[in-house]
Amino acid sequence: MLTGAAYPAMMALGMLKAAPAHAYNLEGKGNGKRVIILGAGLAGMTCAYELTKLGYNCTVLEARERTGGRCWSIRNGSKHGELDKPAVTASFDEGLYFNAGPSRIPHHHQLTLHYCKELGVPIQVYNNVNESAYYYAEGKGPLSNKKIRNREVHNDIRGYMTEMMAKTMDHGNLDAGLTKEDAEKVIEYLMAEGGLDIDKLYKASARRGYLESPGAGNRPGKIADPNKLADLIHSGLMDPDFYNVAEYTYELQMTMFQALGGMDQIAKALEKKVAPMLKMSAEVTAITNLPEGVKITYKDAKGEQVINGDMCICTLPLPVLSNVNNNFSPEVSKAIDFISYNQTGKIGLQFKRRFWEEDENIYGGITHTNNDLTQIFYPSYDYLSKKGILIGYYNFNEKAERVGELSFTDREKLALQKGRLIHPQYDQEFERSFSVSWHKTKYNQGGWAVYSNTTRKDYYPALLKPDKNVYFAGEHLTYLNAWMAGAFESARSVVASLHGRVTEARVAYPDTNVKG
Repeated sequence: MLTGAAYPAMMALGMLKAAPAHAYNLEGKGNGKRVIILGAGLAGMTCAYELTKLGYNCTVLEARERTGGRCWSIRNGSKHGELDKPAVTASFDEGLYFNAGPSRIPHHHQLTLHYCKELGVPIQVYNNVNESAYYYAEGKGPLSNKKIRNREVHNDIRGYMTEMMAKTMDHGNLDAGLTKEDAEKVIEYLMAEGGLDIDKLYKASARRGYLESPGAGNRPGKIADPNKLADLIHSGLMDPDFYNVAEYTYELQMTMFQALGGMDQIAKALEKKVAPMLKMSAEVTAITNLPEGVKITYKDAKGEQVINGDMCICTLPLPVLSNVNNNFSPEVSKAIDFISYNQTGKIGLQFKRRFWEEDENIYGGITHTNNDLTQIFYPSYDYLSKKGILIGYYNFNEKAERVGELSFTDREKLALQKGRLIHPQYDQEFERSFSVSWHKTKYNQGGWAVYSNTTRKDYYPALLKPDKNVYFAGEHLTYLNAWMAGAFESARSVVASLHGRVTEARVAYPDTNVKG
């Protein structure tokens, strides 16, 4: 793991190559053109950072008292209020945190990793897939209301599925067009994949763990019988909405990373680069295109203010932007109103002891439920330390909407009530909590953009080009919705477009001629 200070030193000594992803060497200068950027999230600060390199004069207006937008790590002293709730302050122990927004960086999000390297933000591995975590299904099935290790569910289902396929291959029902030798190879693969025995039957093996661990002397270990396929089905463990196999999803495949010390370290590193340009606690109330520029009206502690510029980049989430006065075209206004965002929320629960590690051998990863918790995340940092913070729920849509309606206190009660069904240690070890519902947060009003085929086709394109002198950027203007990479990619795309307009040069992003 590299510290921030190690990067420039090792670069200077030739021990590290330059950041490999998306070389970004735009030609020409902005010659002091004034660009007003709305929002100091990752997209807004990245626009300011890159435009300043090119000689533009940037001002970034941010309604909050902090930068980062949804890239926010909750730690001691963090403050949060919601549309229908008064502000609260986190009181976690010093050094503990949880990421209220993004918490993971896929290994193929090269631009996010590029900025971590360029900005000197050290990263560490994030353990997203953990076979020691649990599935917990509430209901009336034979396996309901019991916590079952991920490895048991995964290997039982894989075993039964491959057994059925191997038997079907034996009867010649799946080998049309295959030679006898080809079919035999497929069967061999299925037997290896599912852990089948010589008779092509699925039997329990060490893949699904032990009832009694093997050890020294006369301790070979004891393996449990597999769960019955019918029991898995009737308990809902094979339902599409519940059986979330993270390792199959492209964005969630290992290796994944996180910023050391919290994802907000990325936002803080950008903030240092653009600090002179920031105007905090500046809530935008109007965006007006002018014949030769743009006028932005905002309010701060002194009252209503007006700032003029040559161009504007608006990174405000669309639910927020829809309530800002503007003179946009009908096409742009309609897109802003019709593109929807999801509901989502998280709660961090501080415990006096890391019982999930000490008692249950869980180091990182996710427990999946079919109740309002949806997911429990175990921290992938500070292993074996004394205390820790679990993400006690990470939920979406209807579940997040129901939980978001609760008071902060009742959210905590729900998280503890449902969580102790999986971890009875909650009662003994719990200390304090902090929750965020993004769809009820004033300057977000949603987690991330969610497109249907219709909104992607009919409304998305309107925001990809400027409305006169106003450009739009953010994760909502990419196919990387919900990811930090979306903010970075959109920012670079808009900077390239704006700079090409100013310099009257042909600028394309990404530049397919640039390697890396």
